[in-house]
Amino acid sequence: MSQRSLSPTTADVSSVWISFFLCIAIALIVLLTANHAANQFAHWFLVPVLLCGILVGIDFVDWLRDRLSLFDPVGILGAFGFYFFFLAPLLHVQWDRWLEVWYIPPADWRPWLGGMAILNLLGLIVYRITRRWIKPKNQIEQSVWRIDRVRFYWLLGLGMAIAALLQIRVYQQFGGIAGYIETVVEFQGLGDSDANPFKGMGIVFLISESFPILALFGFTIYAQQRPRLRTSWVLLIVLAIFVLLQLFFGGLRGSRSNMIWALFWASGIIHFWIRPMTKKMIAIALVLIVLFMYLYGFFKTNGIEGVEAALQGQTARAQIEQTSGRNLQGLFLGDFGRTDIQAFVLYRLMRSDTDYSYAWGGTYLSAAATLIPSKLMSDRPVQTKNRQGTELEFGRGAFVPEQWQSSKLYALAGEAMLNFGAIAVPFVFAPFGLLVGWIRRCSLTWNYPDSRLLLLPALVNFCLVVLISDMDNNIFFLMKNCAFPMFILLLSSRKISRENYHDSTVKPT
Repeated sequence: MSQRSLSPTTADVSSVWISFFLCIAIALIVLLTANHAANQFAHWFLVPVLLCGILVGIDFVDWLRDRLSLFDPVGILGAFGFYFFFLAPLLHVQWDRWLEVWYIPPADWRPWLGGMAILNLLGLIVYRITRRWIKPKNQIEQSVWRIDRVRFYWLLGLGMAIAALLQIRVYQQFGGIAGYIETVVEFQGLGDSDANPFKGMGIVFLISESFPILALFGFTIYAQQRPRLRTSWVLLIVLAIFVLLQLFFGGLRGSRSNMIWALFWASGIIHFWIRPMTKKMIAIALVLIVLFMYLYGFFKTNGIEGVEAALQGQTARAQIEQTSGRNLQGLFLGDFGRTDIQAFVLYRLMRSDTDYSYAWGGTYLSAAATLIPSKLMSDRPVQTKNRQGTELEFGRGAFVPEQWQSSKLYALAGEAMLNFGAIAVPFVFAPFGLLVGWIRRCSLTWNYPDSRLLLLPALVNFCLVVLISDMDNNIFFLMKNCAFPMFILLLSSRKISRENYHDSTVKPT
C-alpha cells in the first residue's frame, strides 16, 4: 500500500486524545510559566483558543503519525493550522506584541482574541464537515493525463525562451539588476497605485517569472528514466539552481511569499515524481525557510545593504531590526499569523460607535475585477479591500488613495467580516472545506505518472493561501504562479481513459 492511500476520512480516536493532551500540556505550560503577579493567561480567552488547537490538532497528529500522506492538504493545513489557530494567539499574549503604534488598540486584547477563537472554532467545525462532502471517485472510471514528450519539449522550450526574453527586457527597462533592486526598495508598498513603476506589468510577470518552474518541469520529465539524476546530491544541486533562478526571475522584486510558494511547489514535484521526501527533510527546510524570510525581510526594506548589515554581527543586526521593525517575533506573528488584525477587526465592528459600512461582497467583486484589463474596465469597483480595511481601522473617510491606506492581510475570516460582519466567519469556512475536499480528492485520484501531479503541489499550496490571504491575493496566486505553467502542461498532455492506459513507467523510490 502506498503512502498516498493512507488517507482516512475520519480521525483515529488515539489522534484525538494525543491532540487533547498536547494542547492541554501547552496551555498548562503557559499558565505556570507566566508572571503570577499578573498572569495574562488566566483569562477565559484561553478556553476557545485551546478548543481550536485540539480540533485542528487532530489533523496535525494524523499527519505526524503518517495516517495522512506528506502532501495531503488536510495534513498540511492541520500542521499549519495548529500554529495559526492555537500557538499564534498564545505567542501574541506571551510577547505582548500587537499591531503598529498608529492603531488605537482595545484596552485588553484578550476578549477579542477569545471572540475570534469562538468564531474560528465554529468555522473549523464547518470546515471538517464540508470537506467530507467531496467523496473520492472510483479510479477505474477516471481518465489519465499523459505527457506527449515531443510536444512537451517543443512547447517548454518556446515558453522558457519567451519568459527569459521578457525578464531580460524588464531588467533593461529599469537600468539593469542594480537599478531594478533600487526601484523595488524605493517604491515598495505602493500596490496598484499609479505611482508604482511595476503597474500594468502583470502579464509580463505572469510569463517571465514562470521560467524556474518550467525548467523544473523539464528536468523532472527528463530525469524520469535516468536514475543517476535522482540521487540526493543531484536533487540538492537542482534545488539550489532553482532558488537562484527564482531570485533572478522575480525573486528580487521583494516578495518572500513568491519564493516560499515556489519552493513548496518544487519540493512537491520532486516528492511525487523523482524521490519521496520525509518529514525530517520538511523540518530542515522549515528552519532554512524561516532563516531566509528573516534575512529577506532586510532586503525588502534596505536592499542588498540591509542583508549585508544583518550579516555583520549581533550589534548591527539588532540596530537594523530596530530601524526596520523586522525581527523574528514580527516574522512569526506578522507573516505566519493574522491573530491581531482579525481580533482588531472584530473589536472595531463590535464598538457601539462604529461608523463602518459593510462591503456586502464588494471586496470579492473588486478582486475578481482585477482579471479584466484596465483598458477594458476603467471604472473598477470602489469597495476594494484596502478601502474597506482603512475605513474600518481608522474611521469613515480615512481612505486616501496612494497617501493613507491600509495594506493589511485579513485572511479568510477577516475578509468575511469586512463584507458581512462577524456572523459570516463560520459560513466562509464551508466553501473553504469544499475546496480542500476537492483538492484532496485530486491527491487521492491522480497517480504517477499522471501529468497533473506536476500541478498538485501548487493546488495544495493554494489551500494555505486561501486560509491566510484575501481574495485578491488568491486570484493573484492562481494567475501569476499557475496560469502559464498550467497552459503549457495542458497543451502538452493527452487525455486517456484509464482502461486504455498502459504505461511501463515505475514510480521512483
